[in-house]
Amino acid sequence: MMPFNSPEELEIFRKDIIAKRDSAKPCISVCAGAGCLASGANEVIASFKSEIEKQKLKAVVDLKGTGCPGFCERGPVVVIYPEEICYLQVCAKDVPEIVTQTIKAKKVVDRLLYVDAATGEKSVHESDIPFYKNQERNIICNNIKIDSKSIDDYLAIGGYTALTKSLFKMTAEEVVEEVKKSKLRGRGGAGFPTGEKWEGSRNAPEKTKYVIVNADEGDPGAFMDRALLEGNPHSILEGLIIGGYAIGAREGFVYVRQEYPLAVVNINLAIKQAETYGLLGKNILGSGFDFKVTVHQGAGAFVCGESTALMTALEGRVGEPRPKYVRSNIVGLWSKPSVLNNVETWANVPLIINKGADWFTQIGTESSKGTKIFSLVGKISNTGLVEIPMGISLKEIIYGIGGGIPGAKKFKAVQTGGPSGGCIPADKLDLKVGFDELTQAGSMMGSGGMIVMDEDTCMVDVARYFINFLTEESCGKCIPCREGLRQMNRILTNITEGKGKEGDIELLEVLSETAMEASLCALGKSAPNPFLSTLNYFRTEYEAHIKEKKCPAKYCKELISYYIDPEKCSACMICFKKCPADAVIGEKKKIHVIDQEKCTKCNTCFEVCPLKFDAVRKISGETVPAPIPEEERMIIK
Repeated sequence: MMPFNSPEELEIFRKDIIAKRDSAKPCISVCAGAGCLASGANEVIASFKSEIEKQKLKAVVDLKGTGCPGFCERGPVVVIYPEEICYLQVCAKDVPEIVTQTIKAKKVVDRLLYVDAATGEKSVHESDIPFYKNQERNIICNNIKIDSKSIDDYLAIGGYTALTKSLFKMTAEEVVEEVKKSKLRGRGGAGFPTGEKWEGSRNAPEKTKYVIVNADEGDPGAFMDRALLEGNPHSILEGLIIGGYAIGAREGFVYVRQEYPLAVVNINLAIKQAETYGLLGKNILGSGFDFKVTVHQGAGAFVCGESTALMTALEGRVGEPRPKYVRSNIVGLWSKPSVLNNVETWANVPLIINKGADWFTQIGTESSKGTKIFSLVGKISNTGLVEIPMGISLKEIIYGIGGGIPGAKKFKAVQTGGPSGGCIPADKLDLKVGFDELTQAGSMMGSGGMIVMDEDTCMVDVARYFINFLTEESCGKCIPCREGLRQMNRILTNITEGKGKEGDIELLEVLSETAMEASLCALGKSAPNPFLSTLNYFRTEYEAHIKEKKCPAKYCKELISYYIDPEKCSACMICFKKCPADAVIGEKKKIHVIDQEKCTKCNTCFEVCPLKFDAVRKISGETVPAPIPEEERMIIK
């Protein structure tokens, strides 16, 4: 296909695509995102192809592999349009029944529908499932509707109309002003006003400028950017081209994690397709604007999520941060003005241009506009990606969308903002989600990780885990981060192992202050947040670990012990058979005991003991009761 030389040619082609599509024709959309692929989505897609061919339905039904719709825990997800019938956890063996019953007979396969755990009610349509119903999906909603490898699918839903509007109906200054007016703030963590960043680069005297997509998503439990880049790469690409036009850049880069192979494949394919259609390259659509995009794969360094470290890596050097004497939008990549925004920020740009800044500012709070995508993971019933309007409460997210805490456990805290974020306790569940609100609570928005914790979570160990992660990911360039975090990690580890001592908390506070004040980049400056927030809200847990050698959550291995309650043991021998260390002593009709010297505290016995007996006890800060004598262990029934 020849590249389009004008917006009119592109519109004619778009109308032709739409005209050839029958909106009433059944379309089977199968999530082909990384999560569902890991659960067998490829086999499901192959089975659909085979079954459609077998039943001679190729002419009357469409099939497409799509991006992630968000409900990752229940994948593979299949949505059948136009009815929007949603099937969850579909296996290849389910496919013949779906084709026969739903496609041919127009009947619903009940066993594959979502079932509400609380009410037992089933939801047929995707939009009726509480997980989806309580969201506001403006960015991720198209993932399940389009083939992530098809530019034609993107054009059919209005793709690149924002680009043509920008190039032919708006000046570059007007584009910048529209983004400024929208009050869009960066979704990568810092929350800097996007329009102001763009304006700074546009007004910089240097002629050579760059725009960059930060897809170096390294936060544990976070996969928002991956899902967007895999599922709808053209939306990010369109936003990037508009950004290039707005600031006067002729070249853009996509810095993506090497650990995201599908995202790398899809964004590279999207670039080639856009070049073929004349949407990238020389004289885009006859506008006189030239723009090219290069994909750079990161080497797995968490610190490269920081702007200057990322740009240093793009320059071909070791990814280390550098002092920001001047902001990178003025002096950035190769010392040129460079606009760096994360994947989600770029994906918002086409929406703002098409629908207007006024539409965007109607969503959210005074200081945090629009929607935000979070990866909702941890001790939560419904895990996955959720897109919510800014200003919604944590309680609405965790209970209204996430379905609450499984196993009748109590909610304890939620960690937001990635490893450098903070933990927010149960008494702040009504907190509104926004950049400033989360910061005031001792956490941060970050890129959008949200890890839910229940009553069995030790908050001291949570701080140790994240400080350990950041210690390993520190580039080592500055002493406050490199050595400060190492010492914090050592002290926190000692506390969780029962080796904590008086003064440890005060020393951790001093180290935190030093790292925050003197570290070179945001990694070191924000690294103490996990400790400071958990200390602020859960100080008694730190004191119990140090003074009483007790873990209130009964989690830290060195501070817990297991024993079997002789009054409740039924000699069922389940724990005896399952114990990997052979630490359980017992036989039929004999009360079991645990050999404390052999016990590795793996928690297996506690997990497998039947609820009706509840005989295995986990204790902390207490002396293990002496086992009953051998002659008294016989159970008489």
